[in-house]
Amino acid sequence: MGYRVAVIGATGNVGREMLNILAEREFPADEVFAIASRRSMGVEVSFGDQRLKCRDLENFDFRGVDFALMSAGSAVSKEWSPRIGAQGCVVIDNSSCWRYDPDVPLIVPEVNADAVAGFTKKNIIANPNCSTAQLVVVLKPLHDLAKIKRVVVATYQSVSGAGKEAMDELWDQTKGIFVTDPTEPKVFTKQIAFNVIPHIDVFMEDGSTKEEWKMMVETKKILDPKIKLTATCVRVPVFVGHSEAVNVEFERPVTAEEARATLREAPGVLVVDKREPGGYVTPVECVGDYATYVSRIREDQTIDNGLSFWVVSDNLRKGAALNTVQIAEVIINRNLLKSAA
Repeated sequence: MGYRVAVIGATGNVGREMLNILAEREFPADEVFAIASRRSMGVEVSFGDQRLKCRDLENFDFRGVDFALMSAGSAVSKEWSPRIGAQGCVVIDNSSCWRYDPDVPLIVPEVNADAVAGFTKKNIIANPNCSTAQLVVVLKPLHDLAKIKRVVVATYQSVSGAGKEAMDELWDQTKGIFVTDPTEPKVFTKQIAFNVIPHIDVFMEDGSTKEEWKMMVETKKILDPKIKLTATCVRVPVFVGHSEAVNVEFERPVTAEEARATLREAPGVLVVDKREPGGYVTPVECVGDYATYVSRIREDQTIDNGLSFWVVSDNLRKGAALNTVQIAEVIINRNLLKSAA
């Protein structure tokens, strides 16, 4: 039996990627609907070999639709996800709106697929923050190997995480610098071309940014509430692909070779770790891939039971669209749609 799937926010970076991944993975859909705001009604988007015309969210009837893949921002999700879920459609939301709701599962299928069964309380499932998703895919097998006590992570996040306008700003500023045009920032607080900005999302009372807080809270909810995590999140002049420098402290000693062997067997992870020039993965190389790559695995001699490593993934895919589609696949494979009905 085929399913009916609606992609909400179909004209955005992540919405378009959701449509690409549904086609690539041959998701068992009889019908796929591209949904957007009224101003995008009639705009065509690609779905495999097909072109889909966008429909207006406010006038779309979700009765009989099995999955709504939501990537339209927190405000839209807050208003529409409960209304869509009430019609029997399972909403998988990519915004931060529902991640911290105790009645909404926060899911990375390689890490906590069993928790997906809790979606029936509201018919809503949350997708984690893009930087959290790739991190916990790597932390999970290591946590199973030897309990993790503390994580220190610095992120190097691409501009695509801030949307199409952010990508345009990087492009325009980069071109402008070569012809001495002004580089006045609009999306970002400072020039992003040939620069890095240690500020993603709003500042909180303790001096952290909301992005850094998200990584801490989401890792605890997805993986283990006992893990301590601190993050510094930085925007870098890269179009697609988030990178992370990660330092982990375990309860017992773990060698680099143990970690390497464990991660090679982990779902969704690829280890590229040659101790030679170029023997690691950078954001440019991960674009369009499903995997989360791990490189530079080494023991940290400054603390007991410490490891450091480098993590790279396509943030529009594993960090957003791919994870959303994988959640829908888990629901189908576990025959959970009847629970939603």
